[in-house]
Amino acid sequence: PDCGKTLTSEASLVTHRRIHTGERPFACPECGKGFMATKSLGKHRRAQHGGGFVCPECGRSLSSHPALVAHRRIHSGERPYECPECGKGFAAVKSLSKHRKSH
Repeated sequence: PDCGKTLTSEASLVTHRRIHTGERPFACPECGKGFMATKSLGKHRRAQHGGGFVCPECGRSLSSHPALVAHRRIHSGERPYECPECGKGFAAVKSLSKHRKSH
C-alpha cells in the first residue's frame, strides 16, 4: 500500500512498508518477539535481556546484527567493499564511501 509518505532512502521505504504489511522479519533470539527493524530489535534486547548483539571473539556488545557482522570483520580481516578506482578494500561500506571522496 502507498500511504504517500516520502522517505529519503530505499532502505527507509522498505522498513516503513512493514508498518502496512505487518512483516516483522527480525526475531529476538531470546524470546522470539518479532521486529520490523534491527534497530528496534537491538533496543528490545538491551531493555529486556540486558544486552545487544555480543561479539564472540572480544565480547563487545553491538546494537544490531548488521553492526555485529561489520564489527566481526575487524577480527576476520574481511574487506568486501572494494574501491573501483584503486582496489583498496574496506570492512564497512561507510568507510569505502568516505575513501572514494579522496579520489
